[in-house]
Amino acid sequence: MNEKQKALELIEFIDSSPSPWHAVASMETLLDAAGFVRLEEAERWQLETGRRYYCVRGGSSLIAFVTGNGSLAETGFRIVGAHTDSPGFRVKPKPVLAGDGMVRIAVEVYGGPILATFSDRDLSLAGRVVVRKETKLLRFEKPLVRLPNLPIHMNRDVNEQGLKYNKQTELPLVLGLLEEGGNAEASFRGLLADAAKCKAEDILSWELAVYDVQEGCLWGANEEFIADGQLDNLGSTHAALSALISTERPEATCVAAFFDHEEVGSESANGASGSFITDMLSRIGAQAGLDDEDRRRAMARSFFVSADMAHAYHPNFPNAYEHGHKVTVNKGPVIKTNSNQRYTTNAETAARFMEYCEKAKVPYQQYAHRSDLGCGSTIGPMVAAQLGVPSVDVGSPMWAMHSARESAGVKDHAYMIAALSAAFSS
Repeated sequence: MNEKQKALELIEFIDSSPSPWHAVASMETLLDAAGFVRLEEAERWQLETGRRYYCVRGGSSLIAFVTGNGSLAETGFRIVGAHTDSPGFRVKPKPVLAGDGMVRIAVEVYGGPILATFSDRDLSLAGRVVVRKETKLLRFEKPLVRLPNLPIHMNRDVNEQGLKYNKQTELPLVLGLLEEGGNAEASFRGLLADAAKCKAEDILSWELAVYDVQEGCLWGANEEFIADGQLDNLGSTHAALSALISTERPEATCVAAFFDHEEVGSESANGASGSFITDMLSRIGAQAGLDDEDRRRAMARSFFVSADMAHAYHPNFPNAYEHGHKVTVNKGPVIKTNSNQRYTTNAETAARFMEYCEKAKVPYQQYAHRSDLGCGSTIGPMVAAQLGVPSVDVGSPMWAMHSARESAGVKDHAYMIAALSAAFSS
């Protein structure tokens, strides 16, 4: 297992995926190279045993699968789920703010980012634009916008009170100087048109995310850590995709499902709470010739792994963690438990994932949140409830979750790929 190479592959994947739409495009490139065949939801399917397929919904969610050699009713599905979106800023539909000699871009907070971490960073825009009847991916490679900080001389309590932003009035991003007699909105559309290689008047709408252009890197005395944006949750996405691609001739049908909108609740056609996963599994079952009875038998024999990053112990803040559950970077996948079902893990599913780790010869850890702090959640509960299958929530440990720049362990990414590979082959 070349741990550093796996970490570098993750960094390359993240850096090529500055938005959920780019993440899906990056996955398509890897899947196509691995011999997966793209399916369209609006077309009839003809699946073959042992073949590899994927399907995209909404441009930002993707489900890939390898049909098993065994009877689907007898083996069921092995499913790993993750999400393609990350918290940050999104550009509003009419974003141009011109005044005081400056042009700024209005943004909306997407999910729950640590707002202060986006200040004074080299930010740019990426996403998609709709050009008449065609949708195009768009990305500005260079720093395009910025959120300059207020000097300490005008915010004397910043180090004691923390850096705080009003989400409406203090987050517009500086784009440039306002030219006398110029049309700021037309100039912004011109920027988009140049990047999309189209006419400005043909752009009808857009969805644009703000991202940090600084590339990911390895850091630490022995380069044992990873630093990049969107580790939550492109780290899990890349691990699941890598595990599926490496799975050959499985007995059970193996599915890797990647959903948009997890950070805002998953309530969408592309989200984990939508019909994408149930639609896909139903069509796979129909192609396998399952009747309603056999479909239910298949689901009863299935297993779901919800993969989302986990909170690593930070020695500078020991009181933030539950005693006995201080998971460590580079010490293996984390099995996450919450009695209130924010995570789906139970005793049996935890033990099953432990066996996967033992089979893969990787260490594992267990995590529970402090009882007096609100616990985050994942796609696990909603997917498990929809499918009615046993489920476990796991993730690689990381620092600074939801920061513009997050950190994780080099070894942990390779460990997670190995553990998920064992889950697919079980």
